[in-house]
Order: sequence, then structure tokens, then C-alpha cells
Amino acid sequence: MNTSLLLFVESNTTGTGRQFAQRARALGAEPVLLSADPGRYPYAAEDELRTVVVDTADGDALWAAVQRLAAGQRIAGVLSSSEYYVATAADLAARLGLPGPSADAVRACRDKSVQRRTLAEAGVPVPWFSVAGEVAEAVAAAQWRGGPVVVKPVQGSGSLGVRLCRDTGEVAVHARGLLAATVNERGLSTPSRVLVEQYLTGPEFSVEVFGEHAVVTVAKHVGAPPAFVETGHDVPAVPAAADAAALVDSAVHAVKALGLGWGAAHVELRLDAGVARVIEVNPRLAGGMIPELVRRARGVDLVGAQVRAGLGLPVDLTDAAGAAGAASIRFLTAGADAVLGDTDAAEAAARAVPGVVDAALYRTPGTRVGPAEDFRGRLGHVITAGATPRESARAADTALSFGLATALEHAPAREAMPV
Repeated sequence: MNTSLLLFVESNTTGTGRQFAQRARALGAEPVLLSADPGRYPYAAEDELRTVVVDTADGDALWAAVQRLAAGQRIAGVLSSSEYYVATAADLAARLGLPGPSADAVRACRDKSVQRRTLAEAGVPVPWFSVAGEVAEAVAAAQWRGGPVVVKPVQGSGSLGVRLCRDTGEVAVHARGLLAATVNERGLSTPSRVLVEQYLTGPEFSVEVFGEHAVVTVAKHVGAPPAFVETGHDVPAVPAAADAAALVDSAVHAVKALGLGWGAAHVELRLDAGVARVIEVNPRLAGGMIPELVRRARGVDLVGAQVRAGLGLPVDLTDAAGAAGAASIRFLTAGADAVLGDTDAAEAAARAVPGVVDAALYRTPGTRVGPAEDFRGRLGHVITAGATPRESARAADTALSFGLATALEHAPAREAMPV
């Protein structure tokens, strides 16, 4: 077999993981998934993806597995669609002399305390922040700042552990819980530090950057505090001209300051009295199906671009003719405890709304659900396309309210446990 290999170190569990492998095959490369537990990704078996079982947290074991693969076939690239393993993939690519981002830059970026300090020193607008390694330090920082603050882990993804704390009592409780955790949801060790930061209330956006080029600005919808669950996105965002320029300038400045500038970066920002403050930079493609929205709205395939970059191929980020012009997504979340009813009917009602191109509920009828604390609490999605952002957003809101949301039924009271 002479086909070159494109190695993937683990994967994200939702969204683009499958698409990475599909794009590799379309480009004539054989995707190979390196994973401690390939069963975590159902698409791997469904798509008959070649897999290698290896402890991806063990650098020596991982390198040995890569060397065995290289002895039989040419390895053309190493990537990961999971933020947790982007630095690992970059390390492997560098050892093999293949394209990729700076692993040191990715590691620094993934530590939000290091990232914030780097951005602040480079003059990139960021919220006020303080780093705490003990509960007392977090409480003192909140007292000094005054008013509500956001407390979050210095590493994480998908709004995990991010919470608005309105007083020092809430800060103490949440910081104590975060600092007690020694591993994350992937079983990887986590730093014993938290970020205490200014609570910004302005509109939230993301800028999708590739290399040092801003591809598109996305309008983000975020659920009510104290959690900050992303509930939707609109592509493209249409802020005022001055705000649009400020968002792009802050995002690109941040990427350069962090020493990234290779492949995709997802930069999250909030407008604060006209200032585009960077909330965080993620050294990867956006989640929340944003790449799919960009593909439908602009005809730009960000997943394909990342795969091409990993293979050392030229990347074209030019808008394609025939794209819709705009696209939106809305995620279903429960506002209170509920039970899922007729999911088939809810999906059918959503798909009947003009402009809907995809609708899905993730759980089965009869499932009890509650308010979302992070991305894992999202119950389904609807994606729309239209000629303008307003048109696609209106269709998405309608399909969510009169389609997917009809699956939510009032939850009966839980039966008391027998004494």
C-alpha cells in the first residue's frame, strides 16, 4: 500500500472529528486514529477508520506507535480535532519534520493564565483578571474587584467549569470545586489554578482566524448566567463597521502575540464600550458546528483547509460562488427540568420551516433533562441557510421554538425514595 497516512491524535466527540477523516480520504490520504479508546468515537467504526490503540497521554508509547506506522508507510501529517491533543499532535509533527503549529505556543495558549498575561503584555485588550491557586486568593481577587466575577479553570473547553459568581461566597464554593479537581473529563491532569475575571456584558463574537488571516466574524448567542453555554451562532456577524474592524484587529493581534499563526484559531471576544476584548484564543477550529456554518454561508471549507495545511498542501480561503450568503445554528437547551417527548415529530416540525437544512435531537424520548451547565447539556440543533444573516437567524429561531422545543415536556415530580 503506497497511500500516505494522515494521523489523528484522538478526536472531538461531536462536530468535526468525522469530517477531518473524510477530508483526508478525499485528498488521497489514509486517516489513522491514534486513541486510548477508539470506542469513544462511534464514527470510527461506522466509517471503518483505521485505528491504533495507544495511551495518548504517554509520550513514549505514542512515539513508538508512530514509528511503527512510519516503518510501513509514509506519514504525511499529524493533526488533532480535539483541543486537548493539539499540542501533542504538534509535537509529533515537529519530530517527523512535518507541518504544524508551535507545540510550545499551543501549550502556552491552552493555559488561560499564561495566555492572558501574554496578551495583556502585548497590548491586546482583555478583561481584568487574576490567577489564584487557593480559595482565599480567589476570594481576595473578587473582593478587590468588587461586583460579580467569572471564575473558570485555566484549562478547559466547551464552557466547562465557567461560572458567574455574584458574591464571595459563590466564588469560594466554585473555586474550591475547581481547585479540588486533579483531572479533566478526558482523564488528563489539570493545573491547580483558576482564573478570576471581570464580568463583561457586551455582545459576544468569535473571529475565525486561519494563519494570520481573519476569515469571518461570528455572532454568538450565550445562555443566561451563571453558566455561559453557547446556544447559537450566526455567520456572518454584522456589527457596526468600527466594531467589526476592532474585533478583527484584536483577534489577529492576539494570534500573533501568542506565536500561533499556523492553521486555525478560534478567538472569542466581547465588545465592551466599543473595545473588542479577547476572552480567549483556542488554537484549533471552532466548535459548535461553526465550520459547517462557514461552509454553507461562504463556501469556505475550514475543515478541509486544516487538513490541507496538515498535509503541506496550499490552502484557498476564497468565498465560493453559489454559497447561501448566511447561515445560523440554534441549540436546544432546557430552561427547567423536563422530559423529552415525541422527538420525531419535533424534528419534522423543525425541518418544515423554510430555510432549515438540518435538524436533530441527540437523546431519545423519555429522557429526563435539566438546564445546561456546559456544552454537554445541549439537546439538539437546527441549522439554517439564507440570503442574509437576518433571514437565516429568523428561520433558526422559528425552527427552534416551534420545532425542536416542542419535544420538551413538563417533568413529573421525582418519586421519593422509600424509607
